[in-house]
Amino acid sequence: MLTAFARAFRTPDLRKKLLFTLAIIVVYRVGTHVPIPGVDYTSVQRCVDEASGNQGLFGLVNMFSGGALLQITVFALGIMPYITASIILQLLTVVIPRLEALKKEGSAGTTKITQYTRYLTVALAILQGTGLVATARSGALFSGCTVASQIVPDRAIFTTIVMVVCMTAGTAVVMWLGELITDRGIGNGMSILMFISIAATFPSALWAIKKQGTLADGWIEFGTVVAVGLVMVALVVFVEQAQRRIPVQYAKRMIGRRSYGGTSTYIPLKVNQAGVIPVIFASSLLYIPALVAQFSSGNSSWKTWIEANLTKGDHPIYISIYFLLIVFFAFFYVAISFNPEEVADNMKKYGGFIPGIRAGRPTAEYLSYVLNRITWPGSLYLGLIALVPTMALVGFDANQNFPFGGTSILIIVGVGLETVKQIESQLQQRNYEGFLR
Repeated sequence: MLTAFARAFRTPDLRKKLLFTLAIIVVYRVGTHVPIPGVDYTSVQRCVDEASGNQGLFGLVNMFSGGALLQITVFALGIMPYITASIILQLLTVVIPRLEALKKEGSAGTTKITQYTRYLTVALAILQGTGLVATARSGALFSGCTVASQIVPDRAIFTTIVMVVCMTAGTAVVMWLGELITDRGIGNGMSILMFISIAATFPSALWAIKKQGTLADGWIEFGTVVAVGLVMVALVVFVEQAQRRIPVQYAKRMIGRRSYGGTSTYIPLKVNQAGVIPVIFASSLLYIPALVAQFSSGNSSWKTWIEANLTKGDHPIYISIYFLLIVFFAFFYVAISFNPEEVADNMKKYGGFIPGIRAGRPTAEYLSYVLNRITWPGSLYLGLIALVPTMALVGFDANQNFPFGGTSILIIVGVGLETVKQIESQLQQRNYEGFLR
């Protein structure tokens, strides 16, 4: 990987792309530290210090924003509205025929879906920004802070509108920066910004574990967490690269005096076909009951049960529901993202077949059977990886921001592997061009 980056910096056009990407990253990180108007920054910093890294319900969103959410900055919402909008559009593509037709139109349809994603991102940013401002005004953003109600001193409607507009504009700028990286930089811009947001929280989280440790002034706990993180990265790389290759043979066709087809290829089915989406779905769904209980008044029995069982990450009921939701969403997302019947029809249309399997419906049934078989270990792997922070909470008395959590490791490894592959492919392309000259 380091060799690929070194070779890329020695290539003039790739060096420009890498430097442009780094410049956009610097702009993004600066925006995560610029507070919006109407916020008492001194009170925010005091509440952040008193929270000691335990961010409760807002931990996931704060991680995706690179720590900017709890700072209530211009980029407080970060990339999360775009992620949510992309997932919603991807799910609606299966349900709404119009979106499915656009997806099949090629680049023109993809451009239209991207435009819809931008509109939905802005709408979600307005909704989430309003919720964040309302939460900050009520003092619920930092429930244990003594000055939580003083974070937004001015309760006027104009101040609230200005705050929401600033955060919505910040989300639009983040989306624009991501598209700039995609067009003129290296890798997928949104994935790179997500990678940077998560990686930016690692140093502070690791240092917090060191300060809270008691063995050898915290260095034993620090070294153990780093070692566990390296083992997890190796495990995630191994599983993310694992795939079941289904061989496909194309029959020969004679057109005039030329022979076409007769080639062999394969369909790569990844063990973790769903990626990190099931973990995000499960985390978001488990936040909803706790969020409803937090804003509801009174001491009803259902509120007491939720606060006792679904707000603590180390509770057995929370762990069980979280694990089952991840397994369910893994199968659900694979079912809507990979259509065996469509793949079988395309193979039949172009004269392809799986050796030993008849074309058409038997091929679709075989692909569905294989996909279900490999999704089981993939879903169990996702559930175990996502439970590592919970085991850290119990074993090391760590905080909710355990740095090598399942979601963060999956995203960082996935984005890193994809970016390195793109750099290597571009280097290989330039080597071929030099050979042809």
